[in-house]
Amino acid sequence: MLYLFYLLAAVSVISALVVVAAKSPITSVIALVVCFLSIAGHYILLNAQFLAMVHVIVYTGAILVLMLFVIMLLNMNSMVEERKPLMVRLAAVLTGGLFLLTLLAAAKQGLSLPVPAGFDPGIGLVKRIGVSLFKDFLLPFEVSSVLFLSAMAGAMMLAKKDGTEHINLPPSSEPDSAA
Repeated sequence: MLYLFYLLAAVSVISALVVVAAKSPITSVIALVVCFLSIAGHYILLNAQFLAMVHVIVYTGAILVLMLFVIMLLNMNSMVEERKPLMVRLAAVLTGGLFLLTLLAAAKQGLSLPVPAGFDPGIGLVKRIGVSLFKDFLLPFEVSSVLFLSAMAGAMMLAKKDGTEHINLPPSSEPDSAA
């Protein structure tokens, strides 16, 4: 089990580095899919199957499809990137180094924490989450569902046609002015 954790951790770190270092945005998105799936594997190791499946559905499914559509719509065929000034690059290296020191200090302190005595195997399962959601958090759950419903209705009202028929159509479907 420990070897599986280390394997998933290595895959997560390597794929995250590929996301940042890749020249192509498509390569970055594919590496991000691998990173998200390895994080879902960590959730399964923590006995949080529901959280793992939600992570796969929401992030790997919906968010990355949205990112791919944005990349395709931006049409990033030409790789034109101006070089940053020397002071900006030095500030980025200094900030990254300070962030690395902070992470190392947090990891050192985290290694000295005692291991919890008891382990409840039911934590993270769908049944426990459902009972907690509909027993302890029923009001916030229902309020958020009404909020989402009103947001969907607002989006539909904004997207409603206002009587114009040829706006936002492709050029081939515009009405002929010669006819």
